[in-house]
Amino acid sequence: MGLNSTPMGERVHIGFFGRRNAGKSSLVNAFTNQNLSIVSDVKGTTTDPVYKSMELLPLGPVTIIDTPGLDDEGDLGNLRIKKCMEIVRKVDIAILVIDCGEGISEEDIKIYEMLRDRNIPTMLVMNKSDKYPDFKLFKHEKIDIPAKNILYVSAINGVGIEELKNRVAASMPEDKEEREIIPSDIGEGDIVVLVIPIDSSAPKGRLILPQQQVLRGLLDKGAIPVSCRDTELSVTLDEKGIKPKLVITDSQAFAKVNEVVNGRFPLTSFSILMAKYKGDYEWQLKGASAIDELNDGDKILIAEGCTHHRQCEDIGTVKLPKWLKEFTGKDLVFEYCSGLEFKDEDELPSYKLVIHCGGCMLNEREMKYRVELCKEKGVAVTNYGMAIAKMKGILDIVV
Repeated sequence: MGLNSTPMGERVHIGFFGRRNAGKSSLVNAFTNQNLSIVSDVKGTTTDPVYKSMELLPLGPVTIIDTPGLDDEGDLGNLRIKKCMEIVRKVDIAILVIDCGEGISEEDIKIYEMLRDRNIPTMLVMNKSDKYPDFKLFKHEKIDIPAKNILYVSAINGVGIEELKNRVAASMPEDKEEREIIPSDIGEGDIVVLVIPIDSSAPKGRLILPQQQVLRGLLDKGAIPVSCRDTELSVTLDEKGIKPKLVITDSQAFAKVNEVVNGRFPLTSFSILMAKYKGDYEWQLKGASAIDELNDGDKILIAEGCTHHRQCEDIGTVKLPKWLKEFTGKDLVFEYCSGLEFKDEDELPSYKLVIHCGGCMLNEREMKYRVELCKEKGVAVTNYGMAIAKMKGILDIVV
């Protein structure tokens, strides 16, 4: 991931949904102007979600997702549908593809109602209109959707594709780009120190995504970022005389960094900034207090949004469990999930606490879904940075 690349979690996610053989994959290929998805007359050709990142004006960077048919059958089909439902949690805009030759089915209605109930802007796209030019959908027939959200297209000859792109771009909520990862009180000319440990768990030759995003956010604001390792922080602040408006550290180094900062400057972490940026910050802050209530045998879910290679000092599977056991003195049970996988609503209540990463690889919708699901099921949820600050005794002083 380079500084010029837009991360997946920051792209608008556009999902193509519908029954098998409705022409989703052909429409995705026409929409992206690439042979992204395999196309066949055989039902169920798309067996797993297919992702494609591209630029779509005026939206900018987007991720296009082609999904399996939501009317798939059998045990394997049910697994595919489950994967498809994971996609529903994260899409910002949905395109429901209907085969004009088949018309709207009960499955289509269920899909539309599900998308509507999740407040996802949805386009109803009537595909194969070249074969069935006389087919017309009326509002009173089976499904209640504004006429402006219905479009007749042909993925084969390209009719209606540009109009579809324009309507998709126009359907995005206006406030989508208003979030900022940098605190609002940081402005032009302010010095911010970024503490970036380089240890066995640090990726070779690059910065991790939250560090990149914070660095770029500071530059966009005209602030002055100063970067150093935790081992050089004392030199940076004391010998070099740097007086920052804010110190941002990797959460793992909270204790060491706090000793050096010693209350002189506001302190936070990349992980906590991500929680403010994508999730419910106040609820996750409250969730950290659940660490004090842990007992022997309690199950802790440690969730990550990415699927990186585990290092010997991995924070999620090694450091956090170790620190939690030391802090609580309890015999705790740890389970883990990563990537798009997250415990479903039936499994979640078995956990006493969920500790989630910053979610840099997850988009805002997916991250908020996870926090809201924890809320709904009465399970405390907090963030890596908040959990570590709590265990190091500095949660009350971090920003």
